[in-house]
Amino acid sequence: MTVTDTPVAPAPAPKRPAPHLRAWAAVRNTWRGLTSMRTALVLLFLLALAAIPGALLPQRNLNEQKVEQYIADRPTLGPWMDRFELFDVFSSFWFTAVYVLLFVSLVGCILPRCLDHYRALRTPPVRAPRNLGRLPLHHDETVDGTPEQVIERTRRHLRGWRTEVRAEQGRDGEITLSAEKGYTRELGNLVFHLALVGLLVAIAVGKFFGYEGSVIVIANDGPGFCTTSPAVFDSFKAGNVNDGTGMTPLCVRVENFRADYLETGQAEMFTSDIEYQAGADLRTDTWRSTTIKVNHPLRVEGDRIYLQGHGYAPTFTVTFPDGQTRTESIQWRPDDARTFLSSGVLRIDPPGGMYATDAERRQNQIAIEGLFAPTALLHGNLLTSAFPRMDDPAVAVDIYRGDTGLDTGRPQSLFALDPEQIRQGRLSKEARVNLRPGESTTLPNGTKVTFDGAQEFVNLQVSHDPAQQWVLVSAVAMMAGLLVSLLVKRRRIWIRVYPEPDPAGTVSQRRSVVEMGGLARTDQAGWGGEFDRLRHRLLAEDDRPQHRTSAARDADPTGE
Repeated sequence: MTVTDTPVAPAPAPKRPAPHLRAWAAVRNTWRGLTSMRTALVLLFLLALAAIPGALLPQRNLNEQKVEQYIADRPTLGPWMDRFELFDVFSSFWFTAVYVLLFVSLVGCILPRCLDHYRALRTPPVRAPRNLGRLPLHHDETVDGTPEQVIERTRRHLRGWRTEVRAEQGRDGEITLSAEKGYTRELGNLVFHLALVGLLVAIAVGKFFGYEGSVIVIANDGPGFCTTSPAVFDSFKAGNVNDGTGMTPLCVRVENFRADYLETGQAEMFTSDIEYQAGADLRTDTWRSTTIKVNHPLRVEGDRIYLQGHGYAPTFTVTFPDGQTRTESIQWRPDDARTFLSSGVLRIDPPGGMYATDAERRQNQIAIEGLFAPTALLHGNLLTSAFPRMDDPAVAVDIYRGDTGLDTGRPQSLFALDPEQIRQGRLSKEARVNLRPGESTTLPNGTKVTFDGAQEFVNLQVSHDPAQQWVLVSAVAMMAGLLVSLLVKRRRIWIRVYPEPDPAGTVSQRRSVVEMGGLARTDQAGWGGEFDRLRHRLLAEDDRPQHRTSAARDADPTGE
């Protein structure tokens, strides 16, 4: 007998899906991965991690000079850090990408959960298991009454529970009751995540449509300011879709400033009395008085006016050789936060018509540069400050005459002269003196410089955030939802009732057998005690024999 091998046809190659189906599958799988809760938690962690450089490194929108100095001190590393936008963290492309991905992920995973929760609320509680004795918590006993009476009595005690009564086919007259409670836990969890999305949206809206400006105002009935344009602010930051126009009309002037200090010189509280106009008050020229403090801003017309800091503005009077005078005050920068030893410069232009030509006038401009001490302490001729309060003010200044650069149109530092002008001889030093209020010095050309004292200035910040109240609402909702999701537990109970059979095999019309089982859907801590209390409330009768739950029998296996 000859056995011949029958050739086997090769298996057909698996058919590859069409390109558009593969593309759709890739998009679907990417979307599922992005909208998973695990991805949302990872993105939330990355967002917190990405914010760390913004807290540790100087940011350009807060202090550009400090950023430039930081880069200059690190000529190799600094430019690379700037390329990765580490000095503009919160407006960088990578921070924005994480922010947007987190927002999309949260929305994509929360909305389906909301729909599932809605369907769960409309779904009746699940049927009772066939064998309630296999549940972690179980109890059975015989009670008086028909199954209908027992179920009705039990249902009245289960207010607040979602219940469903069903007639079963297992035994004649058998009725089951399914009850569930704790759906608020999932609701609280959804509220927390929806509020988190609301918080992100509110912050984004505030960044898009808000603005923030800081301005220094001299106290003691100084000129004040009005929010007519961004030009009135010393620094101004508009939202991404806000060009600085359409600001809320507002005028402010500072009446006084008070600082409370401890004996160590540490500031305890800053307080300022101000007057303001807003809304209809601008048309009637009505000024309203109020007091602002640190962390206690003025809220008016949707804007907030914060008191951020203070300092001193020395006042000098320059008497020119022909007798004409110029008196000016300007803020000097506090260099020592503990003693408020301040530095700055004051540039004064001679009165018009005093000199025949502009070139001659520019050669006789006055620049005063030096230090101001609110409470002077001299070490020889070296001036320092002993206390931040203005108890004994004094200045140590260098006085220059020449071209201060006021007519060049170039931006100059408010607190220091351009050393290049001094090096080129365009400014010549004419005097170096220490002065107290009322003291003066005379320059070689007859110009007299008098130190008149100092006034205090305040740094006010005007902030407009149209979504600020929603940030607060979202934060409160987040806390409420988190507490609910942590405190509320999901639990289920089932009660099966059927008539008690008597020894003759007939069905009793006055007594029923009750089986009760309980199951916690979440953490079971404390559920055993609650189950016992619930059993006593639903089933216990004074004339009924007491039966123990399966949990109690497990704790005492001897039965004693």
